[in-house]
Amino acid sequence: MALLPLLLIGTWAAVNWRALRDGVTRLGAADPWWLLAGVFFTLLGWVAAACVRQGALPERLPPGLLLASQFAAGAANHVLPASIGAHAVTLRFLQGRGIPLARATASLALYSLAKPVAKMPVLILFLVAFEDTLQLGGLAPDRWTLLLAAGSVTLGLATASLLLAVVRPLRRPAVDFLRTALTDVRILHTRPSRVLALWGGSAATPLLQGSVIASVGFSLGLPLSWAQVVFALLIASTAVGAVPAPGGIGPVDAALVFTMVALGAPMGLSTATVIGYRVLTVWIPLLPGTLVLSALVHRKVL
Repeated sequence: MALLPLLLIGTWAAVNWRALRDGVTRLGAADPWWLLAGVFFTLLGWVAAACVRQGALPERLPPGLLLASQFAAGAANHVLPASIGAHAVTLRFLQGRGIPLARATASLALYSLAKPVAKMPVLILFLVAFEDTLQLGGLAPDRWTLLLAAGSVTLGLATASLLLAVVRPLRRPAVDFLRTALTDVRILHTRPSRVLALWGGSAATPLLQGSVIASVGFSLGLPLSWAQVVFALLIASTAVGAVPAPGGIGPVDAALVFTMVALGAPMGLSTATVIGYRVLTVWIPLLPGTLVLSALVHRKVL
């Protein structure tokens, strides 16, 4: 099982060897100092993820092992869709620290909820603060797109409610989960340190991710400002972030390229920027992240 992620990584690299080759070729001529800045923001992203994990749980976790588990979870996150890999690694880590299953599951749900909720105020802040530099004409959704999004949300909520009403075995676990989650949320929001870690880390995550993309773009000569690049990521991840792709790779990348082109960047340069972003955040950390994951499993931390 520890060697399985290595096999999946090798298979993925073999299938996508053209994109890997082209991205590495373009990055070979990039400004190394901006790429180094992108690496720095990538490292800060793992720290922010660890802060959010700690903020979603009343019990104190060992900081070193928590950060290592998030680094390992990043590798697993790019193998399975919809963050299942990262959540599975974190769930095993929390249970290994003696956290009951119900509380550990509730913390995962709070983590998953806090990140998109915290993203909305950041998006609104960018719309207000950088209104003059953000060209929204080509990005504003039409009426049918808004209706489709509202219908999808309504259908999802109705389906979940129907399942709970019809399938009785699901009802008691769901009620126990909600009771535990609401209790933990109330306890967490009486502790300022947990509130800062949960919501501050969640709000900082898209800013750090956008800073990685901007650093790669600046190294290649992307004609967009930092605010425009971060805004492009906020729009792209909000629009297609719910698509269950491993690590968001694919839908988010396509939406990000489309958004940067709509803001005035050339198509080829936008594509190279996204490839470089994935090189820094996915391809390079995959092997060391997998080795850390294997080490944590071997030491029975997971």
